Amino acid sequence: MIKIELLHKKFGKNQVLTGLDLHIQKGGIFAILGPNGSGKTTLIKTILGMVVPNTGNISVLGEPIKNKWKYRQEIEYLPQIANFPGNLKVKELIRMIKDLRQKSSEEEKLIQLFALEPYLDKKLATLSGGTKQKVNIVLTFMFDSPLIILDEPTTGLDPLALIRLKELIQVEKEKGKTILVTSHIMQFVEEVADEIVYLLEGKIYFKGSIQELMTKTKQTDFEHAIAAIATPTIYD
Repeated sequence: MIKIELLHKKFGKNQVLTGLDLHIQKGGIFAILGPNGSGKTTLIKTILGMVVPNTGNISVLGEPIKNKWKYRQEIEYLPQIANFPGNLKVKELIRMIKDLRQKSSEEEKLIQLFALEPYLDKKLATLSGGTKQKVNIVLTFMFDSPLIILDEPTTGLDPLALIRLKELIQVEKEKGKTILVTSHIMQFVEEVADEIVYLLEGKIYFKGSIQELMTKTKQTDFEHAIAAIATPTIYD
């Protein structure tokens, strides 16, 4: 599904990714974790073609992505911060995205799932952060694509919406899709992720299941295992 080899990326003198190698197979939920500045967002944006690496190779769906863009039609992306024109109504934004993508969509079910019917005629600028996030989730999941990338998807969600999101992610997984997710909420990660990809200083420091991580770090719970792997003296 995704294959990355010897990926390097610098921003000025700041080396963000350092010879990163990663292979994500088809199907499953993969959480990309790491402290601030570890390269998570840069990694995601290189997969999406939004950041061009200095060196290295990336293949998505079995094809190299260098100097290509059509592969992005097979990816749905929920950014950490989505900036849409505030003067647009919710229904206008959904219609605009549908017109741009030219793919069949299932927004009606998602609108009902996240109880967005009362907001369809409201302008985006008037919405709360949590309601905007629900709109972004609808935009992300209303198309049928094999790869979904979710950057901090739980931001601003109320408990019911969070439950709905977790259920939705599981439904998409059961369809055989590959889902990459970043989150600072460890309970959410523990509930949804099949594998953890932990970045530290621009490299893959660990890749495997939560149970494997706890075994390797000799911890009895996920949060302490993450704390241990983030502190090499404890991890060793």
